[in-house]
Amino acid sequence: MASIFTRIVNGEIPAAKVYEDELTLAFLDVNPASRGHTLVICKEELPTLLDLSPEVANAVIHTVQIVARAIMASLAPDGLNVVQNNGAAAGQVVPHYHVHLIPRWEGDHAVRHWKPGTSSPDELRALAAQIGARVAGGEPL
Repeated sequence: MASIFTRIVNGEIPAAKVYEDELTLAFLDVNPASRGHTLVICKEELPTLLDLSPEVANAVIHTVQIVARAIMASLAPDGLNVVQNNGAAAGQVVPHYHVHLIPRWEGDHAVRHWKPGTSSPDELRALAAQIGARVAGGEPL
């Protein structure tokens, strides 16, 4: 079954669109964290960042920049959260790649911050080596 975002792309569900091109679509979130909360999606139904081709990933980031600049210019927020979740454990609700652009104003409390953890220098070095080995080796996930 098609995701709700695919149904929006196909015109089956209405959306308050703010930008569209060949590969991406941006529209206002119907359950906004703040005024102007916008979603940027790839039109192709791909679940996570790890599933995007370089072409689609570049297109999404380009659209994120275009729409973020428009939000900042038109709504004049004090800041902007750019949020992207991959997988249910990370908070992804719709399994169709999307980026949240959430305008922020001082004192709005729209998005909570995570509780910082701690890591020792040894642990950080070990993790960097583990992750870096995959990057250097070009190993796919």
